[in-house]
Amino acid sequence: MDSLIHAAILGIVQGLTEFLPISSSAHLILLPIVLGWHDQFIDSAAFDVMLHMGTLVALLAYFWRDLVHLLVAWLASIRDRRIGPDPQRRLAWFLVISVIPAAILGAALESFFDQAFREHWQWIALLVLVGAALLWLGERRGARVRDLDHLVLRDAIAIGVAQAVALFPGISRSGVTIATGLFLGLTREAAARFSFLMAVPVIAGAGLWKARALLGAPLVDAEMSQLVVGVVTAAVFGFIAIAVLLRFLRTNPTTIFIIYRVGLAAVVFVAWLGLWDR
Repeated sequence: MDSLIHAAILGIVQGLTEFLPISSSAHLILLPIVLGWHDQFIDSAAFDVMLHMGTLVALLAYFWRDLVHLLVAWLASIRDRRIGPDPQRRLAWFLVISVIPAAILGAALESFFDQAFREHWQWIALLVLVGAALLWLGERRGARVRDLDHLVLRDAIAIGVAQAVALFPGISRSGVTIATGLFLGLTREAAARFSFLMAVPVIAGAGLWKARALLGAPLVDAEMSQLVVGVVTAAVFGFIAIAVLLRFLRTNPTTIFIIYRVGLAAVVFVAWLGLWDR
């Protein structure tokens, strides 16, 4: 029963932190360490990725209309061999382009991201602070006057590179892409919406890539139950997080998340010092 509770808690944490700009990977790595959980399966990179598939379900459920329109526009641009002035066609291609940097970096350094920060988790605190600083700078420097119809190619490339940097646990994919969008002059809501839309192919690709590890190692009943509980809770709470954050950013800055990140980094440093002194 404890293992199912742990899986549910991690699913809730993943659902909330994947979209709130506070780093899901940092929380998934740190929470079992801080709480002293010793479960090899839920502390594995494969379990983390499957939790991300739960948040993919949340994205598909929330943005399905947008995604259908973008897919139709993208296919039409291929059929016509022309993008033209249609903002939906342009946005669809910008989303495709934005995925490339993360796909290349993730494939090249897969084993590094899977193991390095699980073994040296104290470095996550520094990366959490870096992410907080980027959000703060984005808030201070961003003009916040552009919407998604005014994106240009260099914007998509810049946000795509930022998404690749977010492979380092603690940076936060949503945090760094929203911060980059703010730097580029997007409104907070537009930056978040583009961040969420570009997460769809990234999470789907990573999930399919990692699924081969689960297929190669058959799961026992207990692990399958953990997987189902984790994915379902991640999907439900991910959907809630998307809706709440988009509404919140229409009228509020990201200050509360910056403060949270600084507090999280402090907790990690204290925990590390406590373990180091033992």
